[in-house]
Amino acid sequence: MHTTFDMFIETQVPEDVEIISRTDLSGVIIHANEAFAKISGYEVNELIGKPHNIVRHPDMPKSVFADIWETLGRGESWQGYVKNKRKDNGYYWVHANVSGVYKNGELVEYKSLRSPIDRETTIKMQNTYDALRKSEEQSSRVVLYVTDNQLDQIAKLL
Repeated sequence: MHTTFDMFIETQVPEDVEIISRTDLSGVIIHANEAFAKISGYEVNELIGKPHNIVRHPDMPKSVFADIWETLGRGESWQGYVKNKRKDNGYYWVHANVSGVYKNGELVEYKSLRSPIDRETTIKMQNTYDALRKSEEQSSRVVLYVTDNQLDQIAKLL
């Protein structure tokens, strides 16, 4: 088993923010709202034309994304928690609702609406996904949650 230690900064998604994106059928971003750009650390034009997995965090188990694509393939919506990677390698957690967009009965694209989650859910999902990755990929990371005061103390030691 391989374990690593890195320090990354979490961006909190504000309570009143909804992150919206749309992709073509292969997962390439065709629309990104300003909230998506701001939270992810990209400019909107840097996101358009890129695979949505540009924000895929390595802590996310592969099985979660397999489940998303299986669910969408059945014509159903998928809901769940996702840890996304920022351009600066920081991260943010969201509750995602991904569904197909249909025109005249034909699937033409996917839309994703993402909203903030609370700290308790973040920690629960980090632990859940760590366990999944450990069992599926024989890999895990140590994730510590520290307060700003603790971070200041750690910085002094470095």
